[in-house]
Amino acid sequence: MDSANPAETETGEASPQRILLVTGLSGAGKSTTLDVLEDLGWETIDNFPVRLLDRLVAKSDEPDRQPRGPLAIGFDSRTRGFVPADIIRLLKDLTRRDDLSVSFMFIDCADAELERRYNETRRRHPMTHGRPLLDGIGAERELLEPLRRWADIVIDTSDLSANDLQTRVRDTFEEPETGSTTLTISSFGFARGMPPLADLVFDMRFIDNPHWVEGLRELTGKDAPVGVHIQKDPAFAAAFDQIHRLLLTLLPRYQAQGKSYVHVAFGCTGGRHRSVFTAERMAQGLREAGFSPTVRHRNLGSRAADEIERGKRQGN
Repeated sequence: MDSANPAETETGEASPQRILLVTGLSGAGKSTTLDVLEDLGWETIDNFPVRLLDRLVAKSDEPDRQPRGPLAIGFDSRTRGFVPADIIRLLKDLTRRDDLSVSFMFIDCADAELERRYNETRRRHPMTHGRPLLDGIGAERELLEPLRRWADIVIDTSDLSANDLQTRVRDTFEEPETGSTTLTISSFGFARGMPPLADLVFDMRFIDNPHWVEGLRELTGKDAPVGVHIQKDPAFAAAFDQIHRLLLTLLPRYQAQGKSYVHVAFGCTGGRHRSVFTAERMAQGLREAGFSPTVRHRNLGSRAADEIERGKRQGN
């Protein structure tokens, strides 16, 4: 189903237009969120004067009006006419309309992470006005708190990379084919952080580590010699078969419950050998069982690092 094409009701009438209002703390990721929504087929407008919103979505008197696509509108403390109490009153009015389906998203982030981002980019926070950066962040947080409480979707980006946020937005708003579940199999390195969006995580660090084998360190789990080494470990086959059987049990049940997205992640220390091989093998096994997984390797491009692997010869 294409999210850019509005659906119609069984009577042929246009279904309510989807309206998503997006706000949040400056630097938390509003622009990234709107970019992803645009990629998904939404019409997006950023920094739109909130007082004009009712005109933008004015109700048509035409009985046979054409269905309108989903619309995402971004605004923040810099937007002209930004008064949280007025915005909430406007939201209440819009939610009463039967021709609109209105949602409100708030993008949040911890103060320390916002401070780090502003220091890295050397951008000026819109509410500092000559004060220390944290004072500006605190003032904006206090101003926006009523809107955060009103939001029905809150995404905290404190521990999310830009790519993680993009994935979160896609998982929330991308519409898969009716009745289908989008399955992702990924690999990652624990030394570089846990994947924040995984539904199931399997730790493969109990397998003998190819990093310490001469000639395998600079290879990856996609290279045949690494796969041969991993499969020689007596623990691998039994563990792999049990995980495979578990997924064959769980995935149909997830689909039956209407879960649109399932992310299964395999981790090892650096994310280049054991997790990569296992993810590739598992994806192959699931394809043979009739699934269509997408495979992602988060740390495959990372250089092999002795400081990460040092002291982990026992598969820790």
